[in-house]
Amino acid sequence: MDAELRRSITTFLQNYVDKCRVMVVGDIMLDRYFYGNVTRISPEAPVPVNLIGDKKNVLGGAGNVAHNLARLGCKVYLAGLFADDHHGHLLMKKIQKKGID
Repeated sequence: MDAELRRSITTFLQNYVDKCRVMVVGDIMLDRYFYGNVTRISPEAPVPVNLIGDKKNVLGGAGNVAHNLARLGCKVYLAGLFADDHHGHLLMKKIQKKGID
């Protein structure tokens, strides 16, 4: 990346990104990460048996894009569908917590 482009990007991020309004439209997903210890391989199939010690839920898909833009300082509007169930409620809490409309 040349110096002029780098300066332009830096200027934009420092002075103008908080004035941006962005609409993100797409699939809103809940990405789930499971952490644990693999102690053996299952005898029924060649897959690891994992004793889960911790898990983490984060915004995925279009929700991840909206989250990243909000972290940059943009005003973000998110449009998409998700279910009216436990996972959908987790998504809505995460979206609201990030200040995404």
